[in-house]
Amino acid sequence: MLDPSPRSQQGFTLIEVMIVVAIVGILAAVAYPAFTDFVLRGRIVDATNELSSLRADMERHFQDSRTFKDSGNFKSPCLTPRTVGSFTVSCSGDGGAVSDTAYTLVAVGTGAANGFVYTLDQAANRATVRGAFGTCAVDWLTKRGQTCAKP
Repeated sequence: MLDPSPRSQQGFTLIEVMIVVAIVGILAAVAYPAFTDFVLRGRIVDATNELSSLRADMERHFQDSRTFKDSGNFKSPCLTPRTVGSFTVSCSGDGGAVSDTAYTLVAVGTGAANGFVYTLDQAANRATVRGAFGTCAVDWLTKRGQTCAKP
């Protein structure tokens, strides 16, 4: 038989609301760390791309002037720091590390990428000096769980 009372059910019970809150909390606890790692990996790409681009500029400069330093009208691209995303890319030691035949490029993270430092030299030797994903003397570590081994 139907309930003859005019009262109808409206809204949610407290238990239903608490279950939804618990589910959302569990999903957020799993998703947030994965999201922040994903965003950080996107910022690291800025550094590695700019290091590779600056290395190509340095090689073109060397072909034109036969030195990585300034030579006459040819100014070394290494001596002007570049900012891309959350990284500042320059030569180590503010250009002091540039010689006729060698250089070391350094990308230093700021803001959300604070603490990350990547390097690249004239022989294409890559290194992760510091970072939340670890350190590596022979490669760039760009994601959590990556091992330090040159491919």
